Amino acid sequence: MSTIQILFFFLTALALFSAIMVLVSKNPVHSVLWLIVVFFAISGHYVLLNAQFLAIVNLIVYAGAIMVLFLFVIMLMNLNSEAEPRKHIWMKMAGVISGGCFLMVLVSLVRQATDMQQRTALMGSGNVGLIKNLGKALFSDYVVPFEISSVLFLSAMVGAIVIGKK
Repeated sequence: MSTIQILFFFLTALALFSAIMVLVSKNPVHSVLWLIVVFFAISGHYVLLNAQFLAIVNLIVYAGAIMVLFLFVIMLMNLNSEAEPRKHIWMKMAGVISGGCFLMVLVSLVRQATDMQQRTALMGSGNVGLIKNLGKALFSDYVVPFEISSVLFLSAMVGAIVIGKK
């Protein structure tokens, strides 16, 4: 087994264990911290797929910004297990049934994907997923939509400032 395969299996086990811990943890803060570990493992998978840009964006946006916001919201809400209402048995059963259906879909997808292991992806070069190629495509083929989206973001920021000042 090569080191890339070992790293892939390690990241997969880490992501699965952390995702289970997100669901099992009683403390919401611990759940958020386990979710950050899941995002780091997913970013590791992106690096193994030679998609460094996606890995960095995943870390910055999800693990960096959104999880910090989740953490602040959870800390500001001051959740107590005593104040939390107890779930009815039917709600728990609905959760188990929907989780089982989702598991069946995942198992069927894995079974259908077994023949894909023998195939290799058709790639033009080994530089697929690099930021250099993304920049070339963004500023040559898609420069007009890119500039229009930047003007749209600028107008949204100005609108937010105007609404916030009132």
